[in-house]
Amino acid sequence: MMDRNQSASTTSLVMPQLATRGRLRSAVTMMFVIVALVVVAVGLWLGLDRLFIDRSPIVVGILHSQTGAMAVSENSMIEAEILALEEINAAGGLLGREIQWVIADGASDWPTFATQAEKLIRDDKVCVVFGCWTSASRKSVLPVFESNDHLLVYPMAYEGLEQSNNIVYTGAAPNQQITPAVQWCHEKLGARRYFLVGSDYIWPHCVNAIISDQLVGLGAERAGEMYIPFGSTDVSAAVRAIVDAKPDVVLSSVVGDSAIAFAKQLREAGIRPDKTPVLTFALGENELRTVAREDMVGNYAAWNYFQSLDRPENVKFVRNFKARFGMDRPVSGVMEAAYNSVRLWAQAVGEADSTDVRQVRYAIRHQSLNAPSGIIAVDRETQHTWLPVAIGRIRADGQFDVVWSSGIAVRPVPFPSSRSRESWERFVEDLHRRWGGKWAAPTGVSPTALQEGSVSR
Repeated sequence: MMDRNQSASTTSLVMPQLATRGRLRSAVTMMFVIVALVVVAVGLWLGLDRLFIDRSPIVVGILHSQTGAMAVSENSMIEAEILALEEINAAGGLLGREIQWVIADGASDWPTFATQAEKLIRDDKVCVVFGCWTSASRKSVLPVFESNDHLLVYPMAYEGLEQSNNIVYTGAAPNQQITPAVQWCHEKLGARRYFLVGSDYIWPHCVNAIISDQLVGLGAERAGEMYIPFGSTDVSAAVRAIVDAKPDVVLSSVVGDSAIAFAKQLREAGIRPDKTPVLTFALGENELRTVAREDMVGNYAAWNYFQSLDRPENVKFVRNFKARFGMDRPVSGVMEAAYNSVRLWAQAVGEADSTDVRQVRYAIRHQSLNAPSGIIAVDRETQHTWLPVAIGRIRADGQFDVVWSSGIAVRPVPFPSSRSRESWERFVEDLHRRWGGKWAAPTGVSPTALQEGSVSR
């Protein structure tokens, strides 16, 4: 047997060897950990982290009227938005993900717009909504987007007098459509007596207030001001008032089905462009295909885009739209704005590397686009868009000859300088209160007229 001295000697030899082996194993383990961390870090640097990114579809909302009085105008906007989304998907999607869309019908009804906006955000979990035409629908959904801190991209020329962090305005502000048109009528048509006519809701009332202020500055006269119930095709009283007033020009913010009936009855009453031209803020190429051409030929429209613009970007846009939706289909200003809205949003998503509403909302303020109409850009201070301005004369083929253009994008001014911002906001709230908390005059009433004559504030 081994004596104690031999046992102690053996133990003293084994213990250091075990300790050395333990330290070696620890060192090897540590080395593997370090190598693994380096590999992960390099992988992240090279973009391998995208292997772990959510690949589920990006879902967006489209909210327009597919039925009712405004369907004649808004269905075409849906098609333009779908075209842009399909083109993005064909190019690989966004962030490596396919875009899907949910279409909701506002049904030309303001409360329905608000209900559908809530559904898109809460139930369908969309990350953005492209939508609305009328200002009444936009005003109705605004509290929904603000309470949910969500994002609406609004692709329609409108009256201004509003600014919200939850809306990006890609259509014209008043200084990009309304006031240039009035100035042009004064200078080029020699107009001194103006008849203002519109549908009886928030947009035309605000537009005509802006025009009335401008007429004061020009020393011109308001020959009359009249409103047609929204969606009504009974426009005879307005037509008679225009015949009696004998204005130099009619400025029209009549929309939807009412605008089609209005154009027809004006021509039947003998109101012709060589004597009393009509300049519309609401009819474009798409709406003109639904009216008899002879009812509108020779009159004018103010927009930011016309299909007849000779630009390579526009030729491509028109060709792609017709190939997708029909060679007989025209393209209009609101359709281009709808198409641009999707493109600007997609660029913002790419810059933000996220569909998060707050991040995209910040990134979209830095976006510009070589659009069919020209270079446009989102104004970071107002979230309105720099846009070119143009006036076109209606041709027999339903297209426009551009008779004037700004040539370059014009900076948006949501609140015209004729009154303070506070005064404009009070004006809007007074209308809202007068209409019982709604954004349109009560239905079922006769057309309303304001007193003729010069305008004062």
